[in-house]
Amino acid sequence: MTLPGARPAWLTFDCYGTLIQWDEGLLAAMDRILSPKGRAIDHKAFITVYDRYEHALEEERPHRTFAAVSALALERAMVEFDLPFTPADAGILTSSIGKMPPFPEIVATLEKLKAAGFRLAIISNTDDAIIAGNVAQLGGFIDRVITAEQAGAYKPSRQIFHHAWKTLGIGMEDLVHICASPHLDLAAARELGFRTVWVDRGTGRKPLADYHPNEIVPTLGRVPAVLAAAGWM
Repeated sequence: MTLPGARPAWLTFDCYGTLIQWDEGLLAAMDRILSPKGRAIDHKAFITVYDRYEHALEEERPHRTFAAVSALALERAMVEFDLPFTPADAGILTSSIGKMPPFPEIVATLEKLKAAGFRLAIISNTDDAIIAGNVAQLGGFIDRVITAEQAGAYKPSRQIFHHAWKTLGIGMEDLVHICASPHLDLAAARELGFRTVWVDRGTGRKPLADYHPNEIVPTLGRVPAVLAAAGWM
């Protein structure tokens, strides 16, 4: 496939799982939280339950910060597993997120995209203070960071995307969104119609049955070649 339409002024990115090693970092954080509890817990099974609560809380109103969402989701998951919860557990989780590193190819790829004249933005389901530590590891190549905290809504809500486009001063035809999350970013693209490149890192996440991204790549390092094939680099 070749990306349709005109060359975009902006490339927008999901952060966690696309640029930042979310799955690996979350497993490490859960190990720090769960290991002292004195019981053998399947960390991946625990994360599945945590994710269920997190996504449900993100849809509730009034809007909660991600720090509050993650703390409450963690508490509810620990109750379900009959584990004791303390506020310190939530502190471990939120502090760990900002320290999660980028995938190995990210900084070099962002540098190539910037050199090609694209402006780069992140649209992320998090808080400004949490993501600051991640952005600091991205080589200074990110022009703007739009968070759920700023928008007052979480992906896949159209509210966060409309807020991002207004903030950037562009229409959705002026961007390509690069992401790893089917149930958040691709779901929004299906509803709103913006162009997408899906980064399928082999995690087992699958595209939506009724939506196909414009391009699929195994890592962000393949994105420059995709843009070159479209005549944009």
